[in-house]
Amino acid sequence: MTHKLFQLDAFTSEPFRGNPAAVCLLAGPESKDWMQALATEMNLSETAFLLPENGGWRLRWFTPTMEVDLCGHATLASAMVLFEIHPSLRTQSLNFHTRSGDLRACWMGEAVELDFPAMPLQTLAINPKWIDILGFEPIDGVFSGDYYLFEATNSEFIRAAKPVMSDLMRLPMPEIIITAKSDVPAYDFISRFFAPQLGVAEDPVTGSAHCLLTPYWAKKLGKLELNAYQASARGGELHLHLVEERVHITGAAKFIFEADLLV
Repeated sequence: MTHKLFQLDAFTSEPFRGNPAAVCLLAGPESKDWMQALATEMNLSETAFLLPENGGWRLRWFTPTMEVDLCGHATLASAMVLFEIHPSLRTQSLNFHTRSGDLRACWMGEAVELDFPAMPLQTLAINPKWIDILGFEPIDGVFSGDYYLFEATNSEFIRAAKPVMSDLMRLPMPEIIITAKSDVPAYDFISRFFAPQLGVAEDPVTGSAHCLLTPYWAKKLGKLELNAYQASARGGELHLHLVEERVHITGAAKFIFEADLLV
């Protein structure tokens, strides 16, 4: 049984930018331990596993250390793989069965649009002790589930921030977003994302985080369509559209390699 393995850079049209994701197109079922071992071997922020199921695809995501409930960039990469090897699928929506429910993806002419659930905003009281940990003083904060968002007064604070990873590991906040209104006209806001408790110190571009960022900035800016930039070292671009309780996330992806697994 030979599985196919792909690596793509997501949320970019340029190689070696955006967020690298591995996509394993399974020829048949494998155990959770096997999938975790491969994700650890790949050592990327996420490795996705695809298996046909019920007219769609079972999709699972693993960091180097654990399985996660939701991942945007590896879903985009998975959709791009399927659209590339099965061009006939471009005329319909892909349906992914995941731990976060059914997710959909559509071909948008060299890009992919993801249909994800929007996260409800819950107010977060700022603890002064977090200022030194984050590297700036937040002016606002919200959370939803394991995702915690902190806003800075300007985008330079976001670009320059150097959160203390050892302290982030001890906070009751597994996934941390920092964000600010963009100072570049092409984007409405910028962000960065940290999840050392999940085995990812800083994620280059995080689609799932924009399920919280989109309703947050839509409310702040009074607009439903937004352009975003994740200001990691690699950087990545996302187009976002809030449609009732869903977030449509559109981005490109660049193929880096394709291989056959020998194990």
